[in-house]
Amino acid sequence: MFAIPGLLAIECGMHQHIEARGAATKVTVTIDAGLKKKCPRTALACVTGRVEAGASPAALLEEMKMRENEIQKLPFPRGVLASPQVEATRAAYKALGKDPSRYRGSAEALLRRMVAGKGLPEINAVVDVINLVSVESRLPVGLYDVGHVVGEIVFRAGRAGETYKGIGKYDLNLEGLPLFADTVGPHGSATSDSERTMVTSATKQVLAIIVSFSGAEGLERWAQRMAALLTQHAAGQNVEIQIIQ
Repeated sequence: MFAIPGLLAIECGMHQHIEARGAATKVTVTIDAGLKKKCPRTALACVTGRVEAGASPAALLEEMKMRENEIQKLPFPRGVLASPQVEATRAAYKALGKDPSRYRGSAEALLRRMVAGKGLPEINAVVDVINLVSVESRLPVGLYDVGHVVGEIVFRAGRAGETYKGIGKYDLNLEGLPLFADTVGPHGSATSDSERTMVTSATKQVLAIIVSFSGAEGLERWAQRMAALLTQHAAGQNVEIQIIQ
């Protein structure tokens, strides 16, 4: 664990917490012990920063298209769907009691779009950066408007009866799904985030969480990649990184 300006890291048993301190914002992220027991290699990379969620510049759109072309030109494009990271996510869903063929990790869903030649969706600079890093890393990424997060965030398995409206989707059955919940309730997952904490053009500060079910190796690299892209394409400022495992 390492210290970063403006963040206080606390380690307690299998849990690590981060607190983003500021006049109006405090965010805490914790991995639940129950989830950790079923998926012991779970690790998260949290990236926070101030951003401008405007339209993606041409340079970012070009990078997105390049990733699509790289996958399309592979001898067997569908092979990306069997990458170790995707397989680890599918295994974690099974361990938590969720069918990964019905509820796919967000990285797998994006990769399937690219294999099908549909490319990455163009939303805004922040969302597009997160989707690009998800495709490159093969890891699910949650993205949240800090201004709509209430209290601490826990990464845990969904409980019976829990639902929320997914972004541009129907109400999502969250039981068994690896999800992020604040004191109000679930607001994001490794499959689809909710409308409540979604990033819009009005968003000023974000928390992005890269989810790995196969350990922390490589998470620092992808968090740094995300931080650099947010700085370059979304006017990112005070971008900070913390690894939780």
